Amino acid sequence: MQQVRLFFIALQFFTRLPIPRWVGFEAAWLHHASRYFPLVGLVVAGIAAGAYAAAALVLPPAVAVLLSTAAGIYATGAFHEDGFADMCDGFGGGHTRERVLEIMKDSRIGAYGAIGILLLLATKVATLASFGYAGALAALFVAHPVSRLMAASLIWRMEYARAEGKAKPLAQEMSDGEFAIALLTAAAPVAVVLAMGWLPVAALACGLAGMVLASLWLARKCALRLGGYTGDCLGAVQQLGETVFYICVLAAWNWS
Repeated sequence: MQQVRLFFIALQFFTRLPIPRWVGFEAAWLHHASRYFPLVGLVVAGIAAGAYAAAALVLPPAVAVLLSTAAGIYATGAFHEDGFADMCDGFGGGHTRERVLEIMKDSRIGAYGAIGILLLLATKVATLASFGYAGALAALFVAHPVSRLMAASLIWRMEYARAEGKAKPLAQEMSDGEFAIALLTAAAPVAVVLAMGWLPVAALACGLAGMVLASLWLARKCALRLGGYTGDCLGAVQQLGETVFYICVLAAWNWS
């Protein structure tokens, strides 16, 4: 029952979805809720995939993907997209660690953030619309949980860069066992997609490799510029990882 509570706490923190009243809340639970970050991603994938499946019955693929993307953003309250935009602003406009953190904390969006998020969303829509019906659904169910695993890996291995912040309650600790739970959760949809043959093995492997490399690259930038990560960095890693996954899967699929 405590594990169910931790999942619902993670769902409440990372999305705007309601949770049952009986779950309750204790601040200490947030310290261990990050283990279910990929499982939250699976829920978001289900919402986005459901919107796509319904829309694709009567609308062109590009429109169906747009509505699917909108559904996912609505479910999360643009939590991760906001982090990506803030990181674009901070890393693009700040020259010192203090200035980068100051810009990232500002709720206003600047040119770097606006351009970055528009290009990111456009790339997502363009790639997913090229997948075909089954391919798009499979890609969503892999990309969302695994990209959140990449974000959780920062909590597992890196230090939090701020004295305070919206993600600090989740950043207190993440043990090897908790990360293993996150890893197994993210691996489950990958195994299903492989077993069912919904994506070519080579394309899936290329997508996962691209996601890992992109996440490592961005995590290194966070370490060099900030000496750690912030909540915005978690969102940026998730968004970049998801988008790079789609790009690499599509490229490998077209190449084959």
